[in-house]
Amino acid sequence: MLPTDLLISRRNGDTLIPKRLLVNPDTLSLAAEQINCFQSCVNGTQGGLDEKLLALEGDSPDYKIKRGFAHLLKSHFSTFEIISPLEPEELRQKVFAFSATVIPIPQNRQQILEKLALQLSQDLNREVFSIEIEKGLYADINDNRILTQFEAPTPEALIHRYNLSQVQGIFYRASHIIINAHRNDPGEYKLLFKYLKLFQLMAYIEGDSDTGFTITIDGPTSLFQASTRYGLAIAKMIPALLHVSKWSLKANLQYKDTYTKVIRQESFNLDDQCNLISHYPPQKPYDSMLEMSFATRWEQLKTQWQLEREVDLIPIPGSVMIPDFRLIHPDGRDYLLEIVGYWRPEYLQKKFSQVRRAEVSNLILAVSERLNLEKAGVKITDLPAKVIWFKDKLSPQAVLQAIES
Repeated sequence: MLPTDLLISRRNGDTLIPKRLLVNPDTLSLAAEQINCFQSCVNGTQGGLDEKLLALEGDSPDYKIKRGFAHLLKSHFSTFEIISPLEPEELRQKVFAFSATVIPIPQNRQQILEKLALQLSQDLNREVFSIEIEKGLYADINDNRILTQFEAPTPEALIHRYNLSQVQGIFYRASHIIINAHRNDPGEYKLLFKYLKLFQLMAYIEGDSDTGFTITIDGPTSLFQASTRYGLAIAKMIPALLHVSKWSLKANLQYKDTYTKVIRQESFNLDDQCNLISHYPPQKPYDSMLEMSFATRWEQLKTQWQLEREVDLIPIPGSVMIPDFRLIHPDGRDYLLEIVGYWRPEYLQKKFSQVRRAEVSNLILAVSERLNLEKAGVKITDLPAKVIWFKDKLSPQAVLQAIES
């Protein structure tokens, strides 16, 4: 994605329209120029790359587009590494300590480096050259990092990524988002809902698989304290939405005027005819770190209960639930596991309301002790589900104990 200072948009009334590049000879040439620059700098320093990019930028009126291309190439297609015989901080300590034992005059510089190279060769059990020490001394500075790998995209792919990033940037300041996912293949719904869970978005889902779903998402500016991280999470969800065949989206935005400092209310609309290209794979994503950690530790248990990630949608009146896991025993018993971590009070009320309306008898609810359920107005005693409490990590043994009891 692009940082705020590289976003380009215009206004049509109260509607914000992000910059979109056409795939034509001019833009293809512009993208190819940036890609070729990166390819020519492989095994060189980041500082050297930046100098070449600045020279290419010149006094061009398209400097923001060029910087946008460069940012995407750095962030998503390049690998920069620190090349040094030791961690630079540790290397500096050794060099400075060694230098303190001799007269610090310029004539001794090479002699010090060669003696230290001999000492490091013995310590590391490999030959270390003085030039390695000289380059590695401040290798942790960004300008000195080495571009060791560059996976060059095609110019057309870079333009598509740029257009998508401009649209994603709109959602950094969203206050309210409504997505209408019209009648689609159930697998598309499932993928979209899993991405909503993956990015921990405060989404409320209404509807059913036959008629479609309405997804309401609170934006970062609707929180008690605006969160840039949450805005990024919403932006990361947009490429997943592109895998759904039929949908439309409306977002309410809050922007502060640069000069007057007045908060402006604006809007943004998007639908399945947007011609944006997703770089996300169409298969299901991994779950959150909490769920991934639980699944990893479950595999270490000696039990006949099998843990499955692929869980069907549970229809409930006016909405849908997607439990995190299913637990299946060879004798036919099965349980559904839903993990409830940190959420706002309004979301907790909706979540526990869904649990009550689900009308499933085999649901286990793992609830974080960090949640203030009393403040949210949630009564844990009248839930039609087994409840497990956890602190930082959900214990597989606690879940196993709950289902076997």
